[in-house]
Amino acid sequence: MNKPYIIGIAGGSGSGKTFFLKCFLEHFKPEEVCLVSQDDYYIPVAHNMTPEENKLYNFDLPATIDNEHFLDDIQKLMRYETVYKQEYTFNNPTAVPKTLEVKPAPIIIVEGLFILHFKEIADLLDMKIFIDTEEHVALERRLKRDLLERGYSHDDVLYKWHNHVQPAYEEYLLPYKDQTDRVVTNNTHVAQDIIIITEEISKELHKKVFSQDI
Repeated sequence: MNKPYIIGIAGGSGSGKTFFLKCFLEHFKPEEVCLVSQDDYYIPVAHNMTPEENKLYNFDLPATIDNEHFLDDIQKLMRYETVYKQEYTFNNPTAVPKTLEVKPAPIIIVEGLFILHFKEIADLLDMKIFIDTEEHVALERRLKRDLLERGYSHDDVLYKWHNHVQPAYEEYLLPYKDQTDRVVTNNTHVAQDIIIITEEISKELHKKVFSQDI
């Protein structure tokens, strides 16, 4: 078997990574691509915290990620082994996590905030994509998500943004922007803009990866 082609998709909170990935995956058959998300490798701590401790705890640091487990699972997929992983429930102590099954594929997508900072992971990536967004757009998206979907207060979201989220982005992701293969600007709310970009990249990947098997 050929070595899987590994794509890293990095972007800060509110950059629109989730929508980008949704559009991107629609250009592939399920058996052609698999996804490994950094979000599923947070070290679980929230179940022991009070609401105030949760507010002050900084989840936007590399130390909050089980980097060894993250790397190990990527390497398993590279060996065409299936990965089983408990999903991360985003600090919700009442949620029952599902067991995720990630089946190997010729294309592996690795996404997350710190994937370029973690050198051993960055060195595995064949293509690096940086999702770039203006801060005010990213904050607007973060507010919408955390207020509606996760039940945080407006003050809590702003506290974390200014004290945790943005400093982490500037220290652990932004310095790697110029080292990536492609920077995708995602300030738009027009879905078609991202659909066009993902279609272009997917066509390039189909040529690179699947033409090898012909």
